[in-house]
Amino acid sequence: MNDHDRDDLLATAVRLRTEGRQEEARQRLLTLAAALPEDAEIAYQTAWAHDVLGLEAEAVPFYVRSLAGTGLSEEDRRGALLGLGSTYRVLGRYEKAVEVLRGGAEEFPGDGALRTFLAMALFNTGEHHEAMRLLLELLASGSTDPSVHEYRAAIEYYARDLHATV
Repeated sequence: MNDHDRDDLLATAVRLRTEGRQEEARQRLLTLAAALPEDAEIAYQTAWAHDVLGLEAEAVPFYVRSLAGTGLSEEDRRGALLGLGSTYRVLGRYEKAVEVLRGGAEEFPGDGALRTFLAMALFNTGEHHEAMRLLLELLASGSTDPSVHEYRAAIEYYARDLHATV
């Protein structure tokens, strides 16, 4: 298969998914993934197609394959880390979720979604203090609520130590 055919087939499958024709997109992506098993972008899109349909367990090997390969854009790599970590969490594999999401948050420190999903996975593993710290930091740095902004310094202080007293 030449690059032009690959690009056209992939674009068609992605378009089908965005049009709500998820099963048709998934079938096309499975065919592409079988033909081009080393293609990280196709693996990522195939994982996403499974996730959208609630087929999380089937999505995992495609996420793993996409992250092991090369050629993902920065945005797709971020999406694959978020997708894999979130999928592990949904499947009850909380430690793996924390591992993947922590790595993603370190690689993309400005990504609030990765840190939010990491906080949820940390909650699931009983690491409540770190989960709360992450969420408070996100709230303090990203909220447009005027009253949150007014108390930003205090929220950031308590994010570092929830047991602190004045």
